[in-house]
Amino acid sequence: MTKVSTRALFAATVSVLAGGIATSANAAAFYLQEQSVRGAGRAFSGEVADQGAASLWWNPAASGGMTGGDAAIGVSEIMPRGNVHNNGTLIVRPGQAPAPVGGNADSHNPINNGTLPSGAVAFAVTPKLSLGLAVTAPFSFTTDYAADSWARYTADKTSLRTIDIQPSVAFQIAPGFSVGVAANAEHVKASLGNYLPNLSPLLPDGHQTLQGKGWDWGWSAGFQYQGGPASIGISYKSSIKHKLDGTVTTTGLISVPGVPLANNNGTVNTTADFRTPWQVDVGIRFKATDKLTLNAQVNRFGWNKFDAIRLGAPLNVAIPEGYGNSWSYAGGVDYAVSPAWTVRAGIQRDQSPTRNGHRDARVPDSDRWNFGAGTSVNVTKGIGVDAAVNYIKFKDASIDRTTAAFAGTPVQTPILVNGTLQNAHALVLSLGAHLKF
Repeated sequence: MTKVSTRALFAATVSVLAGGIATSANAAAFYLQEQSVRGAGRAFSGEVADQGAASLWWNPAASGGMTGGDAAIGVSEIMPRGNVHNNGTLIVRPGQAPAPVGGNADSHNPINNGTLPSGAVAFAVTPKLSLGLAVTAPFSFTTDYAADSWARYTADKTSLRTIDIQPSVAFQIAPGFSVGVAANAEHVKASLGNYLPNLSPLLPDGHQTLQGKGWDWGWSAGFQYQGGPASIGISYKSSIKHKLDGTVTTTGLISVPGVPLANNNGTVNTTADFRTPWQVDVGIRFKATDKLTLNAQVNRFGWNKFDAIRLGAPLNVAIPEGYGNSWSYAGGVDYAVSPAWTVRAGIQRDQSPTRNGHRDARVPDSDRWNFGAGTSVNVTKGIGVDAAVNYIKFKDASIDRTTAAFAGTPVQTPILVNGTLQNAHALVLSLGAHLKF
């Protein structure tokens, strides 16, 4: 058998590992939009045009022109369900005919339940100048495939946790017109694992895990107009380039003559770079009557920024992701039953940036509909309780991204992925409180 260098094999094993960074239960790909209980109740249809602390994540101008102080906290319990099914995935070991990948053909509910907290506060320093602070977790999830899953070579256990700290300042440049800017300090902690096939089907699988963490910066800017029955908002949130310092740990590889796979077992320090998407939001709120407010919002996501995961020395490989830019559209209503009680409802259509031919089991994402309902009740003059429920229905989609272990070497082992995301949906329960002071 042709001899293969240890260095080439080591770099090649990581090409499967970094095949995807995340997935989520609600917004497209690995973005979570549950940053406001009030917003969840109307399916996030009016956040960029609304005022107050609860809208600061979407628009740093949301505190412009306010008086006094405003705070909001919330927590969402995200409960996804679905099946990732094997339709005939094959593995092609060197010198052997394509063979079934084996393993359990159905992975039920691979995306774990998640609890997502958020909070924000804003305060008017002068009648024109205000300061704000939002703390969110916009990219967070956990997936867990069993060791005997058919998807084990492309995904095993994956965890992503982010904390975004967004201080902001807003200024009312004219009556009804406000602008705002913010910095986004974002911490990421990630762990991605998958199994590696040894060169004989009689040998047990090896395993590899990439772990890393780091702080990086982005920025946000926005504009709002509040006048008469209409409120209009426009905002931009930058892409953030994340560089994670971490390790790659490989175990269980077994050498065969001429191929020193076992030399790659161990832990190596490395870095991983990737970018989150930029985001443009445009929305309007229209007070149709004293009680009824209509909301609409359109979001454009620059997922093309998530074009690759780049691993530094000693690996020096770039793993293409193939994501495309996407849209979401939402409409909703707020209805004031009484001065102290408001009910909400909304519907959102959210496109996935994952595309046929590029979708893998680590990111079993697809287009979805989000149906929301919620309410707010003021229990005192300055304190209120918010609640919301969302049901998200995902479209069935192919899981069909071909990958390979030991890519680019004479022992390259393609995994011809052929699967389907089926019957996927999620229930999201949100509860929070708001305070005016």
